[in-house]
Amino acid sequence: MRLDKFLKVSRLIKRRTVANEACDAGRVLVNDKPAKASLNVKTGDVIEIRFGEKAVRVEVLDVQETVKKDEAKELYRYL
Repeated sequence: MRLDKFLKVSRLIKRRTVANEACDAGRVLVNDKPAKASLNVKTGDVIEIRFGEKAVRVEVLDVQETVKKDEAKELYRYL
């Protein structure tokens, strides 16, 4: 699954276009490397998103095309 779509489905970022812009600006790292929005996300990848001064690190536990709001947190784990 594409990185921008995973960020939207997992609800780490609210909209796919915002996820796309964050990737283009270099604020999203996958396995400690700057990532493009088209990067394929796999189980076990570590994603870091920088929001200004804060940084959020998560590990991908599962990749699904669609998921209910309540189950979205099961797709990743905070590090």
